[in-house]
Amino acid sequence: MVNLEADLPAPSKERIAVHVTGDALRQLRGGHPWIWDGSIVRVSAQGKAGDLAVIFDDKRKFAGIGLWDPHAPIAVRVLHRGSPQTIDAAFFADKLLTAYTRRQRLHDDPHTTGYRLVHGENDGLPGLVVDRYDSTLVIKLDSPVWVPHLHTLVEPLIELTDATRIVLRASRRIIERLPHVLRDSPTIFGAAPRGPIEFYENGLVFEADVERGQKTGHFLDQRDNRQLIGDRCNDAHVLDVFCNTGGFSVYAAAGGARSVHSVDVSHHAIKATQRHIEINCSGLGFDARHTSQVADAFEAMTELADRHQRFDVVIVDPPTFAPNTASVPAARHAYRRLTSLAVELLATGGTLLQASCSSRIPADEFHALVTGEIAENDMKAINTIRTGHAVDHPIEFEQGAYLKAMLTQVVPARR
Repeated sequence: MVNLEADLPAPSKERIAVHVTGDALRQLRGGHPWIWDGSIVRVSAQGKAGDLAVIFDDKRKFAGIGLWDPHAPIAVRVLHRGSPQTIDAAFFADKLLTAYTRRQRLHDDPHTTGYRLVHGENDGLPGLVVDRYDSTLVIKLDSPVWVPHLHTLVEPLIELTDATRIVLRASRRIIERLPHVLRDSPTIFGAAPRGPIEFYENGLVFEADVERGQKTGHFLDQRDNRQLIGDRCNDAHVLDVFCNTGGFSVYAAAGGARSVHSVDVSHHAIKATQRHIEINCSGLGFDARHTSQVADAFEAMTELADRHQRFDVVIVDPPTFAPNTASVPAARHAYRRLTSLAVELLATGGTLLQASCSSRIPADEFHALVTGEIAENDMKAINTIRTGHAVDHPIEFEQGAYLKAMLTQVVPARR
């Protein structure tokens, strides 16, 4: 058992005075949660990751306070702005309670026991994600600034959720800064899991590999879109590319699909998809014919098109194609290519769900790319529904909006 107070460094009592540019101050006052290192004019000390950084305006008056990282492009992750505020255990407990309360509908739903409890910047806790899988919580750190404050977070999280286990996930850069006891075991509270954690999503059963799976073990942000497409799959032949662990495939089968074909480049993902289909088919009594394929999505779609395969529903949910600004042009090309392939694979009047998690491509641009490519193929999109983030993934600042999806029927264009 990890002893957080003994095994983690205690928060420093040092306060770093940070003076920033006028533009950074304007963004701070506008609600932006980050101070970039290039915006800093001067600091009072080098400090350590997790120290409190007090931001001053040009008149040396308090402007905000956040967590300091002297070695990252995001130098300060802002916790509070405006009037002075004490940052202590009570402050963090109140933030967690607010995050919990805004998700009350999910907490009260016995048919959904997997959801996001804390969505980082958008819940006022920048760089911190907490996902819930039944009685297991997964804390994901996007910055080392939270390491000294972990023990302050654990107690209120347990009190709010009655969690029996908390698992810590972080990037290698952060893991390397943790004490060896935390590097060896990611479980920081309760007994280490002996396998995947079972949870419910709209009454369907899934398993999350909370220690090694992508993200925190499951892509929770697509829950509403999975429900949306599942309701349109009755008696349909469905193609799910970039299927990951089969979320969309399971909803399609549960929605009455005649057949579901799942494609992913990962053997592990396909194995998990098959497992999820089997669990739900046997437990809930639906019976869709399921096939799967380990392959690159572009190659698999091209091969299926060459064989003149047609599907009533095509689901395209790729990973991010634009991790940085330089990759945006290639991402645009990839989205257009996927749309073109999907249109070729759709039966007349079929339904396309195409999604993007690339925050550097705004929703309006993404939807224009998809509809434009549909038109390039002498087809048109009708009965279109545009969707974004679910209630447990709130968006409070512009750069925080990453997920967008388009559900549309594709029909021949009028001549």
